[in-house]
Amino acid sequence: MTPSAGFGVARKRLAAHSRCRNARGGQQQSRRARHRPLAIGFAGRRSIATTINGSIPGPLLRFREGERANIHVTNRLREDTSIHWHGLLVPNAMDGVPGVNFSGIHPGQTFVYEFPLRQYGTYWYHSHSGFQEQLGHYGPLIIDPLEPEPFQYDREYVVMLSDWSFENPLKILDNIKKQRSYYNFQRRTVSDFFKDVDRVGLRATIADRWEWGKMRMSPIDISDVTGSTYTYLLNGLPPASNWTGLFRRRERVRLRFINAGAGSYFDVRIPGLEMTLVQASGQHVQPVTFDEFRIEIAQTFDVIVQPTEDRAYTIFAESMDRSGHARGTLAPRAGMTAEVPKRRPRPTLGMMDMGMAMRMGGHGELAMPGMDMSGVQTSARPAADATMAGMDMPATAPKLAAAAVSGHAGHDMSSMPGMGASGGRGAFEGTLRDGTIIRASNLRAPGTIPEPVIHAGSTHGSASAGTAMETRSRLSEPGAGLGEDGWRVLVWTDVKRLTPAETFGPPAREIELHLTGNMERYMWSINGIKYSDAPDPIPLKHGERIRLTIVNDSMMAHPMHLHGVFMELKNGHGPECPCVHTVNVKPAERVSLLATPVDPGPWAFHCHVLFHMDLGMFRVFQVSEPDGSMTVGEGGAS
Repeated sequence: MTPSAGFGVARKRLAAHSRCRNARGGQQQSRRARHRPLAIGFAGRRSIATTINGSIPGPLLRFREGERANIHVTNRLREDTSIHWHGLLVPNAMDGVPGVNFSGIHPGQTFVYEFPLRQYGTYWYHSHSGFQEQLGHYGPLIIDPLEPEPFQYDREYVVMLSDWSFENPLKILDNIKKQRSYYNFQRRTVSDFFKDVDRVGLRATIADRWEWGKMRMSPIDISDVTGSTYTYLLNGLPPASNWTGLFRRRERVRLRFINAGAGSYFDVRIPGLEMTLVQASGQHVQPVTFDEFRIEIAQTFDVIVQPTEDRAYTIFAESMDRSGHARGTLAPRAGMTAEVPKRRPRPTLGMMDMGMAMRMGGHGELAMPGMDMSGVQTSARPAADATMAGMDMPATAPKLAAAAVSGHAGHDMSSMPGMGASGGRGAFEGTLRDGTIIRASNLRAPGTIPEPVIHAGSTHGSASAGTAMETRSRLSEPGAGLGEDGWRVLVWTDVKRLTPAETFGPPAREIELHLTGNMERYMWSINGIKYSDAPDPIPLKHGERIRLTIVNDSMMAHPMHLHGVFMELKNGHGPECPCVHTVNVKPAERVSLLATPVDPGPWAFHCHVLFHMDLGMFRVFQVSEPDGSMTVGEGGAS
C-alpha cells in the first residue's frame, strides 16, 4: 500500500456561532488532480489500484469558505472516470455523476470543475464511475469557515476509514450474486442450534429458523462483504502499519472522521479517551460527549479528544459485523503503541430489528404469526396478512397506512409525466409510476418523529423479500452490536445543530420512498423497482419545502445520500434538528427529513453501499428552474 503521511495541521480556533451554509463568490483557488492506475501491495500481496495523484487516499483538498474552487481533473485511465464532491452544494453541472449531470471524463481528457464554496466543514470526494471508489478513488476535502469556529482545538487530523480488497470488485459482486453468504464466515452452526434449544426450547428454535428462512435471511447478515476479503484501512494504511498522529499532553485534538468505505460501517472508539462531537455532515452541532460511535458509509463526524496522559491511545474502528478492524494511534512520540482491543463477538439480529415483531405494551417483542388483528381500525390489510389471523391488537398499536398511500394503490394520472394518481384541492397526491408516494394534505408538523406504521398492501413484488411488517423511527437506537458494553454510544437523537434554523416551515409535500431488496438473489431497488426500470425523475419545484420519508422495507441498513442539498433530519428537536447529506436507515426504520432544493437540475439519490447503488437502489430528483421549467444539467470535457 502506498505510504501515507496523514493530514496533520496544527491550528487553533476561537469560539463563535455558525450557520449551515455561507457566502458566495471570493478568490479562486486552483487544484490539479490526475487519475491513474497504481500497483500497490501489503502483506505480501499486490494489485492495481485506481488513484488520484498516485496515493490512497487522494490528496487533501483544502479551501476556505467563500472562495471559488477550480479543479483540473485529467484522466490517465483507460476508462471513463469522474469526481463527485460528497456533501458540497455545487451547481448541478459540477456534481460529477455520469449519466445524470454530465457524460463523464473520457480517457485522456481534462475536465475543469469550478464552483463557489458556499459552506464550511469536513467532506470528501470520490469517483461516481463503476467500482473505482472500491479501488482507491477517493480523498478528503476540508473547507475552513469564514467565521471563527465555535470550539477550540490545538491540532487536527483527518482520519479516513475505508475498505480494500485484492479481489476485483466485479468478482466480489459475482460471488455474492451466486451465494449471498459467500463472504460470511460467521454463520450459525449446529452447535448454535443446540445452544438455542437449551436456551429457548426446541419449538421456539425451529420457529425462529423457519421465520428467518422465509425472509431469505440470516440473523447474522450484517454486511454483504466482510473482512474475509476486505482489509480495513485508516488513512490508506492497514492495521499493521499503524498510522500515528502526535500530540502534546492536554492538547485538544480534532479528529475529522470520514467513512469512505465502499461497503463497511465502522464502530469507533479510543479506549481511555472520551470524544466530543462538534460537527456532523460538515455542520456545527451542539457538543455531545460519548465513548463510541457508529459511522455510516459516506458520513463525516468531527470530534475533539484531550489526552492528559503521557502515553499512546489506539484509534480502534471495528467493522460493524466484527470481521475485521482498522487501527491507528495517537501518541506523544513517534513509534509508541497502545494495546489493540480484541474484537467483540459478531452481533445477531432479532425479529424486532427486522420489523417482523411488534412492541406490545412495553413487554418486549412478540412475533406476528398467530396474532389477532380484529381490533385494528384499518382500511388496508397488512403485507403479511396471511399470518395475522388470531392476533389481539391493543388500542396503542401502530397505525396502519392508508391503502391508497402506503398500499401503493394504482391510479391513472397519465396526463402528468411520471405520475400515477391524483389528489384533491388542485395539488397532486398519489403514486408515481416508479412507486414513489406523494402526499400534499394532512401532513405532520415539521420536526416531529414519524409514528410507527404497519406496512400495508404491496410487498413490492419479487424484488423484495421479507418486507417489514412494522416500520418505526430508530434514531434513538445505537444499532446492532452496540450499547451493551456500558459505554456511552452516540445516537442521532443526541445530535442538535448549533444554531436553531432561522425559518422552520412546514412542508408543502411529503415524498415517501421504500428501500427494497432480496438478499438471497442479491437484488436492490427502491419501491421494488431498480433504477434502470424507473427512468422518470421525481419532479421537485425550485424552492419547494418537502418532507422526504425513507422507509426501509429490506433487511439490511442503507446509508442514503441526496445530492445537491442538505437535509434536516427530523429527530425530535424541531428547529435544532441537524443538517445531513447522508442518513443511515436501519432495517424496518422510517426516517423523515426536510429539504428545500433550490439548485435546478437532476440530482442523484442513492444508497452508498456501492453494490446496492450499482444494482438499482438509485433515483434522480429533478429540480425545476425558478420559472417552473425543467432543464437537464450538462458538463463539458475538453
